[in-house]
Amino acid sequence: MPETLSPEAFLAACAVDPAVHELRPDYRALLFVIEGLDPKAAPSSADELIGRAEARARELLAGSPVDEQPHIAAWREAYRSFGAKPQRTRNSLEALTRRAEGGLPRVNALTDVYNAISVLHQIPLGGEDFDLYEGPARLVRATGDEHFDAAAGGETVVEHPEAGEVVWRDDTGVTCRRWNWRQARRTGLSDSTRTAFFIMDALVPLTDEELISAGNALVEALSAIGHEVDASRRFIGAP
Repeated sequence: MPETLSPEAFLAACAVDPAVHELRPDYRALLFVIEGLDPKAAPSSADELIGRAEARARELLAGSPVDEQPHIAAWREAYRSFGAKPQRTRNSLEALTRRAEGGLPRVNALTDVYNAISVLHQIPLGGEDFDLYEGPARLVRATGDEHFDAAAGGETVVEHPEAGEVVWRDDTGVTCRRWNWRQARRTGLSDSTRTAFFIMDALVPLTDEELISAGNALVEALSAIGHEVDASRRFIGAP
């Protein structure tokens, strides 16, 4: 990340390619850069938030199967639009909601909080280390030549997205495959993260008001993880 690129400049340069909006004209994104974090912190509020998310998942799934939940169903349809098979590669919201019913995974304070917000608000949400980005984030359709570093057997391996796949990327390579399926190892959150970048993906039936409410909840929850936490944000609307 060039030192001259402030959070505000970074967010201003982030973009959604028109080819993505051709697939889903209803797509919107809410982006955050959160400074002043301490991922080693373990605020008691995180446990309460995770408990609420787990209870929410059980409530939802008691009413109808996971693939019939309206927000999850919308993302399944979005995956089909670029050739992905949602029953094999589940969007992050579906994967978390399925797991939350029996108990969310515990990773670190940052990851635990954003996973809980994702389930509570039924919205895909990804978090990465801002300082490990090279240039701004862009949502594009892949050529198939881009690099994506994944983990296999505890080691880093380089994969390539499929041509036409919707991916988030920076100047170096893909940071998240299949819109919100799997994040790159290169930009992942860790105990040394002090500034984080978060992406909230939205499709109908999620409204702009619900998207903003989820973003406010994320910032409020993260304000307890660190000292003098400061949030910059940008809303990217539908065309």
